[in-house]
Amino acid sequence: MMTEAITIGELAKRANVATSLLRFYERERILLPIGRTDSGYRLYRPEAERTLRFVRSAQRCGFSLKDIKLILGATGESTKEDANLREITEQRFMDIEQRTTEMLVLRHELELFRDDLTKHLNRPVSEPTGEQFRELIERTCGHKQSLGRPSFTKLFECVGCKLADSESRSLLSEFRGQHVHIWWDDDGYSVLFTEPDARLEQALNRLVQVEADCKAHPGLKVSSDTGDLLLHVSGPNAFIFGQIFLLLEFVKT
Repeated sequence: MMTEAITIGELAKRANVATSLLRFYERERILLPIGRTDSGYRLYRPEAERTLRFVRSAQRCGFSLKDIKLILGATGESTKEDANLREITEQRFMDIEQRTTEMLVLRHELELFRDDLTKHLNRPVSEPTGEQFRELIERTCGHKQSLGRPSFTKLFECVGCKLADSESRSLLSEFRGQHVHIWWDDDGYSVLFTEPDARLEQALNRLVQVEADCKAHPGLKVSSDTGDLLLHVSGPNAFIFGQIFLLLEFVKT
């Protein structure tokens, strides 16, 4: 067995990490050596490389060491904690999607600000500057979207949203190509439609009806009192609607 083992230096080199990190993982009982060489160097099983890459990937996704220990069984807890593991993973997925939405909204508002700035200066932003601006936005907030992408389906399923139903989701096609302003309020997202009409208001009211008893989005409201058409979604899952309407604005009718 020892002849197949790899040293701490070799394992660190393969995974492109420092040996000090491996010693830290040992203290945390995340990745334990199986022995030592005559010279005192730690030895690991060949599969330790796969475990190490898994741990690093989990950390990049934001999982805590406690969560990783649970996943690896390093806490000594029963393997019957599968439900807890799924809950941990799904919650992390939701956290990332929520932050992604915040960045997407920022990108959207920055692009609108750029247009307003052009009008205010009464001249277009120079082409090189415009390209640099767009590249900056893409690097910061880049996120290829599709309403049918797996993460949207996963989002609907995770929170138990009524829009997971294909018939309900077909209602969203009514909002394709609609120019919107989106921002975060104290308790959720607001979506302002800049070109309201009776058909659009009717579609929004139908959307509210569909979501009336949805536990994921209990605070869905439409307002048109001031002549503007405003949709407000409150609660921890409001970001899903933020993503949806940002996407629909750029979907061709």
